[in-house]
Amino acid sequence: MESISYKLPVFEGPLDLLLYLVQKNKLNIYDIPIAEVLEQYMETIRQMQEVDMEVATEFLDMAARLVQIKSAMLLPKHEEESEQLRRELTGDLIEYQLCQQIAAKLGPMHIGFDVFVREEEALPPDHTYRRQHPPYVLCEAYLRAAGRGRRRLPPSPQAFRGIVSRKIVSVSSKIVYVLRKLYRSNTVDYQSLFTESRNRSEMVATFLALLELVKGKRISVDGEGKNVRVTMLARDAKEEPTEEETV
Repeated sequence: MESISYKLPVFEGPLDLLLYLVQKNKLNIYDIPIAEVLEQYMETIRQMQEVDMEVATEFLDMAARLVQIKSAMLLPKHEEESEQLRRELTGDLIEYQLCQQIAAKLGPMHIGFDVFVREEEALPPDHTYRRQHPPYVLCEAYLRAAGRGRRRLPPSPQAFRGIVSRKIVSVSSKIVYVLRKLYRSNTVDYQSLFTESRNRSEMVATFLALLELVKGKRISVDGEGKNVRVTMLARDAKEEPTEEETV
């Protein structure tokens, strides 16, 4: 073991001195060599007396305790007694060491007789949901959430079936249809041009055909409300239009 320095620190008690010796010599606190520790302990007390430091009675009591443990260890019949004394000493040192560690943590804190303030500590968030709801509220929330989930999904092929499978009606074919109607009677009722339309696509194509013919000055549309009439201009009344005719 290392020799003790003559610059002695101030010890608060015999356990403080013993713990200092254990830590200074890097000893195992659970297996302290009593003989060597006793030798250094007594040397420290002698040095304290040489520099006129007051040696309290408790330091001498600890010295007597160490001598008792050492004596019990030398007697074969007192092995159990010595082991019990060693365990008690080890327990006292461990308890004192814990008190030192706690005191070091409490030292920087603001502590009074009736006030204790510590620095704020980051606490893990508690995500536990503790509210209670009627069953119908939970059911409605689930249905709304499920509906939002369905909206995020890509459209199914059935959603495009009505568009992809629908017959495309060309505006050109409806131009020929309107001109043939006018070729026979020169003037027709506006509403009658839509009576043969079987779906919305044909109605839209017919309407666009009328716009194209009016734009090309091939027909005229006159009247208001239900009395609207469509009339073919004179230059288109000479011959019947064909399927290949375009605007």
